[in-house]
Amino acid sequence: MINELRGMPVVNAMKEKFTDMIGELNNKNITPKLAVVRVGEREDDIAYENGIIKRFAAVNAEVEVTVLPLEVSQDVLEATIFALNTDDSVHGIILFRPLPKHLSIEPIKTLINPDKDVDCMGRINTAFVFEGNKQGYPPCTPQAVIEILDFYNIELTGKKVTVVGRSLVTGKPLAMMLLERNATVTICHTKTQNLAGECKKADILIACAGSANMIGKDYTHLGQTVIDVGINMLDGKLCGDVDYNATAENVSAITPVPGGVGTVTTSVLLKHTVQNAMKMIL
Repeated sequence: MINELRGMPVVNAMKEKFTDMIGELNNKNITPKLAVVRVGEREDDIAYENGIIKRFAAVNAEVEVTVLPLEVSQDVLEATIFALNTDDSVHGIILFRPLPKHLSIEPIKTLINPDKDVDCMGRINTAFVFEGNKQGYPPCTPQAVIEILDFYNIELTGKKVTVVGRSLVTGKPLAMMLLERNATVTICHTKTQNLAGECKKADILIACAGSANMIGKDYTHLGQTVIDVGINMLDGKLCGDVDYNATAENVSAITPVPGGVGTVTTSVLLKHTVQNAMKMIL
């Protein structure tokens, strides 16, 4: 029988904690609010946006969406972020990426208020993650991986963890967060020689390279835990970086796609937004 590490039990456990915190905020006439900034009409952005709205609405938290035209100027984008920085009713800001090619994310990294940077887009919170400083907010996807491992009582101390992926959004910060939990971390990528051999050494294998079904059975072993962060479309169907059908029966536990890490990511976004709102009453 396949041991699936599904995301919804994690989400439900997190929701219990949010309910009490939001009730405390409501008693002070504060409603946690996330500001979503979307440029254009990308289908994946809209799908993510709808998921966020649904998750926040379930606990009476608010989402304010600002949609900018695809041809928006850099100045207008930056002015939008600045306005949200100074809006006291907004407790979190997320800008959907990637941006159109004529826009640059670099100025935003400096501009965004670190307290409202709930998905670790800015340089200050990124630095906090690499320092092991708990003051800021880590990226939501790496934190979702940690939430899943914690919920299912998967020990990290002393374990060999291989992360396949090196993006600044997931792979690199996740590696730092795992090191902070005393794991022995190897970072691999699509150019790694003998990638299958490196993956097979791991007690815990985390795939976040953004390449559909790249992790096959020969990358895994019995007793291994596999966390699939990938979200890809293949032949019109959603799939991860791990070939689920080929590997699921060859490992101890595995996250499905969909229904795994992605399910938890929006709850982490909610968690960070609520935590920042709580700073107003503490």
